Amino acid sequence: MTRILHHSFLVLLSLAIALSSAWAVLALWYRLPLAPGLRLGLAVGFALLGLAVICGLFRPRRLRALATYCLALAAVLTWWISLTPPASRDWAPDVARQVTGEIKGSQLTLTNLRNFTWRSPTDFDPHWEQRHYDLDTLDTVDLFMSYWAGKTIAHMIVSFGFANGEQIAWSVEVRRQKDGAFSPLADMFKSNTLAIIAADERDLVGTRTNARGEDVQLYRLNTGPKQARALLLQYVAASNQLAETPRWYNSLSTNCTTVVFQLIRTILGEVPLDWRIMANGYLPEYAYDMGVLATALPLSELTQKGRITARAQAHGIAADYSRMIRQGVPIPQPD
Repeated sequence: MTRILHHSFLVLLSLAIALSSAWAVLALWYRLPLAPGLRLGLAVGFALLGLAVICGLFRPRRLRALATYCLALAAVLTWWISLTPPASRDWAPDVARQVTGEIKGSQLTLTNLRNFTWRSPTDFDPHWEQRHYDLDTLDTVDLFMSYWAGKTIAHMIVSFGFANGEQIAWSVEVRRQKDGAFSPLADMFKSNTLAIIAADERDLVGTRTNARGEDVQLYRLNTGPKQARALLLQYVAASNQLAETPRWYNSLSTNCTTVVFQLIRTILGEVPLDWRIMANGYLPEYAYDMGVLATALPLSELTQKGRITARAQAHGIAADYSRMIRQGVPIPQPD
């Protein structure tokens, strides 16, 4: 029995070393500020060290091998913790500025609200604005899901509507450098920082329906003005904080869905965790089960009625874009 426990412990320890080695190899490869050849050499070296230590666990001098590995891993962790997100870089134009907000009474002023005109993903006219909103006229909250990589992964946009028809769309995004690319794997290793974008819907949603041609779905949320206001103020507070203190983007733990989920929890308290939060393409199903969509209709019908890309492309990005894309989309009935 003792021998079985001993070998089981060594197997578990080997697994822990293998996993930590894999993390360290990727961290060294993606983040070391060295030439590719040197980064590759150090990453491969750490992988070989991990493999040698695993083999050494089953030999008499296992403690020496384990101590060597712990020292090497501690050195990588010390370096990793020292990495801080940069406040300024040569950012891509669409994430070059971070929105901030100021509240005086019921008046909200947003600075660096984005209002680009997109003709294609690479052809656009940049324009940043300052806009003013009356929070007492805040009326609705809507959810956009933009599917760009199959059914499992989507980008989430939350839009707030006012009585005069104005909309503010909010998006949590990767703050890429100019000519940089989005990589879910690389962005798990402190490659890019976080950006919160507030924008006109013709920009933030229109670029996905018309310029990129993604499958964009619109869901009207069962949220009253009080909850809508609290959530909007959370977005403003998070944006102001991000402008002062940059944060790393992480495609697994700090992304467009997890950040919004944290904001919602500050308002509603304990919201159940669910696997559909990570596989966020299934988020509408989760929201439907939570009762925040128009549950009088089947989810499949809500999804079909909420698909807006085809009619957005047929209509074009006109002044009435926000009104047009909501035509025929079911509105939840209050309890």
